[in-house]
Amino acid sequence: MASRIIDSATFSRRGTLGLLLGGVAAAAIAPRRGWAASGTVVVSNWGGDWNDRTVRYVEKPLLEDKGFSIVRDLGTEPERKAKLISEKRIRRASADVIHINSSDAFELQKQGVVAELDTARIPNYADTAPELQSPYFVPWLYSGVVIIYDTTKVTEPPKSYAELWDPKWAGKVGLTNQLYFNYMMMAGLVEKGDMTSVEDGKARLERLVADSKPRLYAAHQQLQAGLANGEVEIAVNYKARGLQWAHDGLPLAIQYPEEGAIAVTFGACLTQFAANPDAGYAYLDAMLDPQAMAGLAEASFYAPANTKAALSDDLRQLVDFSAEERAKMRFLDFDYVAQNTAAWLEWWNKSFAV
Repeated sequence: MASRIIDSATFSRRGTLGLLLGGVAAAAIAPRRGWAASGTVVVSNWGGDWNDRTVRYVEKPLLEDKGFSIVRDLGTEPERKAKLISEKRIRRASADVIHINSSDAFELQKQGVVAELDTARIPNYADTAPELQSPYFVPWLYSGVVIIYDTTKVTEPPKSYAELWDPKWAGKVGLTNQLYFNYMMMAGLVEKGDMTSVEDGKARLERLVADSKPRLYAAHQQLQAGLANGEVEIAVNYKARGLQWAHDGLPLAIQYPEEGAIAVTFGACLTQFAANPDAGYAYLDAMLDPQAMAGLAEASFYAPANTKAALSDDLRQLVDFSAEERAKMRFLDFDYVAQNTAAWLEWWNKSFAV
């Protein structure tokens, strides 16, 4: 598949032409029929720019400005998961809604701390992509692990995950500890052709590290800096991250891997012992508002789970995936991940982590 080049001028033209309605328009949207008129909803979420965007495009215009009160409980994903699980014994959750990724949502569902959803109370849910849906999780934003490369240094990028093992890329590839399990599944996918062969892929991953010596970074921001200062020329990361970095001015392009990109989906769950499930349902529906999702797509470069999100054609082409790419995406076997992720993290930390 052809790679997609993104430059800062493209984003500037899009801004000038006003391709999105953004937060101002979103603020004018009335609550959907069936929502409670008011109430307090406690939201467990990541902090930083992720929370800032949630407030700007969803929480303030669609809930707080309409009479809801929102209490934000912010923290890292492991901390928030552990807190919710610990509250099971008292059958009272401190949060009504928890922002999470689809894999961790599966784990929380198995723990019995997130609720089976009554999707009739989430009208916008009907417009979400079927492949992202589940009975206990509201999909919100998604992306895939792709090959991101510096167009000033790489003219013919790797077209597949497998090509990353080519000796010509030795010392030029950047990885981040935050995506360790994606890299482990990537190695298994290359070795065996499926997403449940991590054990078979470990030796291949060890060869990549030993022979090609990719640079390992602690977090996404450090990997971005490595691309900016020329330490690496290629990154294996979410497409959304590559688009963000291009927007920040780096000369980057996206190559969709021939094996199919490993998918990541972010969203939210209603907690099993929520104090205010009515407000929680109103919150979940607001997350999927078509115009709110347009603002989020512009700000985060993640593709919207709502297929009717009010994106311009140009923006949708940029952040989303083609029909062919979506058909090839590699979705996680959640049960397999849940059973093995702790052991994978231990192995990664002993073998490679920085």
